[in-house]
Amino acid sequence: MNIFGIGLPEMGLIMVVALLIFGPKKLPEIGRSMGKAIRGFQEASSEFQNEFKQEAEKLQEAVKTTAELEPKQLEASSTQKDTASSSQQS
Repeated sequence: MNIFGIGLPEMGLIMVVALLIFGPKKLPEIGRSMGKAIRGFQEASSEFQNEFKQEAEKLQEAVKTTAELEPKQLEASSTQKDTASSSQQS
């Protein structure tokens, strides 16, 4: 068991020290508040990841659309140039 790089013996020592410092009555309260804080952090982290993925997808779609439109615009502008140059030669 390895949580945050802390093994089982280190975790046990931390729990014993916390029990001595805070006492048996405060320890469950502290555990609950720590659990809520960690859960809140995880939710915020997943929300950030979801937003990042959505923005990446939007950017990818915009690049794809631009890549599809660019050749058509180049064709249209070259056609217009050809038409303009042929009308000037006449």
